[in-house]
Amino acid sequence: MDLTARDIQSLEAARLYHERGLSQAEVAQTLAMSRPTVSKLLQHARERGFVSIEIRDPRTVSTDVGRELCSAFGLAQATVVAGAETEHELLHDLGVAGARMLEENVADGDLVGITWGRTMRAVAQALTPQPRSGVHMVQLKGGSSLASPAAGHFETVRMFCNAFNAYPHTLPLPVLFDSPEVKRLVAQDRHIEYVLDLGRSARVAVFTVGSAGRDAPLLARDYLTAEEREGVAQRAVGDLCSHFIDDAGDPAVPELDARTVAIPLDSLRHKEIRICVAGGAAKTPVLRAALRAGYVSHLVTDERTARTVLG
Repeated sequence: MDLTARDIQSLEAARLYHERGLSQAEVAQTLAMSRPTVSKLLQHARERGFVSIEIRDPRTVSTDVGRELCSAFGLAQATVVAGAETEHELLHDLGVAGARMLEENVADGDLVGITWGRTMRAVAQALTPQPRSGVHMVQLKGGSSLASPAAGHFETVRMFCNAFNAYPHTLPLPVLFDSPEVKRLVAQDRHIEYVLDLGRSARVAVFTVGSAGRDAPLLARDYLTAEEREGVAQRAVGDLCSHFIDDAGDPAVPELDARTVAIPLDSLRHKEIRICVAGGAAKTPVLRAALRAGYVSHLVTDERTARTVLG
């Protein structure tokens, strides 16, 4: 292709603007030209096909697959986002769709149970300010030094509360104690008992599921005994609110469950609105188990995961 001088200028401007993320004013300063000239060069680059812009709107859903999920698992609502090329894009798309579903299902005066993790952080980041009053947010499982900074529960709780002008009820506890005895003793504290009771009584819960892979937060460090680790490897398909579950949705390692600070699975199952936001191949087995066991009433996932879960 023969390039004109204008073509070359437009390519230079396009690289600075699209690849390096400079503003049009910064591109103009770098190339020693006016801002209107930069705008015209960027338009020229698009017209010549040097630049293509793809809009990936996670609100674009497969309604047919969503209906299949609702029929197969008795769901009240299912949002299926289009497939994503990268894990980062998938998290973003799930977060946006999860935020919209949560916004639709929280009313004035609601008590909302929330968890943490990378997916929940993506939901929190996508929330927009809502005209709600009297909303309370309660943490459904202990926080953790186990979590990566990207999953930080304090920041996630803060963003949820900011969006709904809500009052926070946090659990200043690790998600996993060294022994069941220590957990029972701490849970008797009046404040801790109050927050745990709030979590059990919340009308709405929003959560994700996690894989049982080696990179799972609870498995990434040496917090499990050898027997517990073997039990997870042999029987668990993943975790739900930090409870490792088997393919029937039951606790896979009861001795580990006994020292985990999280909402009981039976309490989760009986909530009116149970929003699960999860996608990706690694989470498919545990998502399928959670759906079959009735822990989910509202689902946000991606099309590839949905079709795999449906079999």
